[in-house]
Amino acid sequence: MHDPAAHGPAARDPAAQGPAAHGPAAALAEPVTRVGARWTAALSLANGSVWVGWYGPLQVLLAVQAAQVAPAGWSKESVLAWVTGIGAAVSLVANPLFGAVSDRTTSRWGRRTPWVAAGVAGGAAGLVVLALVDGMTGMVLGWCLVQLALNATYAALVAAVPDRVPTAQRGAVGGWLGVSQTLGVVLGTGLAMAAGGLFAGYLACALFTVLAVIPYVLFGQDTPLPRTLRPPFTWRGFAAGFWISPRRHPDFGWAWLTRFLVNLGNALALLYLLYYLRDVLDVPEPEDGVLALTALNAALLLATVVAGGIWSDRAGRRKPFVLWAGVLMAAATVLMACWQTWTGVLCAAALLGVGFGVFTSVDFALMADVLPTARDRGKDLGVINIANSLPQVAAPAIAAPLVRYAGGYPALYLTAAAIGLAGALLVLRIRSVP
Repeated sequence: MHDPAAHGPAARDPAAQGPAAHGPAAALAEPVTRVGARWTAALSLANGSVWVGWYGPLQVLLAVQAAQVAPAGWSKESVLAWVTGIGAAVSLVANPLFGAVSDRTTSRWGRRTPWVAAGVAGGAAGLVVLALVDGMTGMVLGWCLVQLALNATYAALVAAVPDRVPTAQRGAVGGWLGVSQTLGVVLGTGLAMAAGGLFAGYLACALFTVLAVIPYVLFGQDTPLPRTLRPPFTWRGFAAGFWISPRRHPDFGWAWLTRFLVNLGNALALLYLLYYLRDVLDVPEPEDGVLALTALNAALLLATVVAGGIWSDRAGRRKPFVLWAGVLMAAATVLMACWQTWTGVLCAAALLGVGFGVFTSVDFALMADVLPTARDRGKDLGVINIANSLPQVAAPAIAAPLVRYAGGYPALYLTAAAIGLAGALLVLRIRSVP
């Protein structure tokens, strides 16, 4: 029988060889005790709060505010693009940075909990700033504070999974994080729309973000890192740590590339969905069509994300689930290229929901299983999260020329299918995880 511990972080990192629950090295030990439902629920609620803080503004509030504060000579689209673009750049840096800082934190409350608490406080403050400003500069500063702070919380929450959850339970916990992420996006959008104005919308998101993280801060049971186990600090060594050599850690490199390519294929498939419905399918109300497809996609994602993770845990395997999830998603985008009808796009949305639901939970567990060392879990997961964010930057640069000059929407969707399928196939190059 395959023993995951024989290939996991404990096998690669001498610092993790100590007892799993006792002694000075407990914070770096490979976890062996299953986490309970209360801990998983608190973690998921806190994770959902971060997505509320992000997507209430992104889906509704920032767009409304951009229209109100646009300077003379600026369009609302330009203002929104600058605000969200600068915020995205902050996010790319903040996630691995705070992950690395949390790895070195020796607080008596643990490595992660102080950053969870400080991050939501800063994120809520940024949302309040956005509620009060009436100019573009204020929007940029407020949104950058939200991105900076909530990425500190998110980096710490994600790192808590390999800290606390044994390998055989990571798929299930990853599934619940996927559920809370999806519900957080929906709830953030709902709070922003139902609050009745910009000021109330931002405050509602800020309040929920703070309140929802309290159970995890109180009951997270984060194990402190002794000062004696914190490595000496140098700026050069700290900066160099963000490069993880694919030669020294090939499984980490292949897993990162798998996630990047699958997410890039998904981003390409969804980027111009509104235009596809309007210009190719001639849907009378394309906005309503996008809403219907999003609801179908989200429903099937929620139906499969936890089930896929649990099934993967019980099977003791990750790669087949990631591979076939990627195949399903590639098939969905092929449908959009070749079956250009409303029925075809409904089938594609359903396949994307099923595939991305399984991928979300199982790939998260796979990434946690291939982390190079226990000392750097937060930083390494922050580097992994770049594979989530970077496709959102790359997709427009790839999609626009394909649609305009290289064959239109069939070329776009076939390219998305090829990229996603390539990513799924690369998971087979990973050796340490079955």
